[in-house]
Amino acid sequence: MFNTLQKEINQFIDRGLDRSLRIAVTGLSQSGKTAFITSFINQLLHINRVDNAHLPLFDAARHHRILGVKRIAQQDLSVPRFEYERNLAELMQKPPHFPQSTRGVSETRLAIRYQRQSGLMSYLKETGTLYIDIFDYPGEWLLDLPLLGLNYQQWSLELAQLFNQKKQHLAQNWLDKVKKLDLTAVANEDVLAELAQDYTDYLQACKAQGLHFIQPGRFVLPAELEGAPALQFFPLLQLTNEQWKQLKNNVGSNSYFAVLEKRYEYYRNKIVKKFYQDYFANFDRQVILADCLTPLNHSRQAFDDMQEGLTQLFKNFHYGKRHLLSRLFSPRIDKLMFIATKADHITSDQLPNLMSLMRHLVQKGGSYVEFEGIETEYSAIASIRATKQVSVTQNGQKFKAIQGIRSSDLQQVTVFPGSVPMKVPNEEFWQTNKFEFDQFEPQPLEQGENIPHLRMDTVLQFLLGDKLD
Repeated sequence: MFNTLQKEINQFIDRGLDRSLRIAVTGLSQSGKTAFITSFINQLLHINRVDNAHLPLFDAARHHRILGVKRIAQQDLSVPRFEYERNLAELMQKPPHFPQSTRGVSETRLAIRYQRQSGLMSYLKETGTLYIDIFDYPGEWLLDLPLLGLNYQQWSLELAQLFNQKKQHLAQNWLDKVKKLDLTAVANEDVLAELAQDYTDYLQACKAQGLHFIQPGRFVLPAELEGAPALQFFPLLQLTNEQWKQLKNNVGSNSYFAVLEKRYEYYRNKIVKKFYQDYFANFDRQVILADCLTPLNHSRQAFDDMQEGLTQLFKNFHYGKRHLLSRLFSPRIDKLMFIATKADHITSDQLPNLMSLMRHLVQKGGSYVEFEGIETEYSAIASIRATKQVSVTQNGQKFKAIQGIRSSDLQQVTVFPGSVPMKVPNEEFWQTNKFEFDQFEPQPLEQGENIPHLRMDTVLQFLLGDKLD
């Protein structure tokens, strides 16, 4: 109890002095959150008082206002520490590997010592310290946040509306078994476990097909909850509103229907709500990462599915301008950055198109944010750069291309990856054309070098620049 109280007091003081930032790095599965956080830490740790050529667009580094950066002990000792050193070691292997995908929650805290340039505190003290807290977590868990506003019936009906022919094909085994289930009968634990596993297999198949909007997210990455009854339920897609009403009024508390509803409510209130309250309720700034290229390789449906997933994110974050009282009593996100990742997988002339595609992708949710007056930014980056930009001469003409180690065959290739659409292509385009953006392995990293990146300095400037004046 004392430790919790002390933590809250420290956060209260830090917020009041505006010397603490909690940054939410959000994104769907495989969007590159772990790589982003690893690079974010690495770029800051390599800032010095002599040469910061790796961050030309980060004003505080370029003008040598940053005196030092270090990782320090986090305030919440119950959360695992972000494995920065392990991730760095992966990049320094021969050959190098990208950091492993996140399988649980972790945290890191940085302290940035800097020279004050403006503000009231600059008259009281020449130097200041900005504390930054960043959390990593599986992207799959993020898609459970919309469940906070949906009861069991609403959730099932919403998923039924999003259920299409492709998803039905992937879920056929589970659907056939559920149709035979008498929801009024006394629930059998073994039957529920089997059906929940069939539903999980369907979600895994969706993920393999490049689909992102899968719920519940913990089913495909359960962590410590693997095998728990809390993860042994599923939506009832086949029921009409009238059937829902009849079942609610006429079944026993030990029926399949009642047990499924009870487990959903437990999952929503005890697992999803706790996750939200512990890690997302008090963020100051938010980054939303999206891999816009890989869904283009799959299908229009995969792209639409990712768009739906991203749109859902906006429903559970508090957006609004920050002032002293809001910092102290009701922290709200005041800056929001949408980032298209894997920008090194295309030629430099396609970066404006990738940013435009990202803008179109989040336009539905982003319009709400802009209406609230939040400062927003769109960017395209590579947290850990895997390719080099090269020029190729063919038939007397020069063309831009990229060069790197292709993941599929581990061969060094020089390719023109193709054009990126400025907005989501129409249905006719998908039927007659195909995108083929390759995946690449990271570049070799030597001891003491900063991680090669593309435009991470623009991210640091947007998120931290105003706090380091």
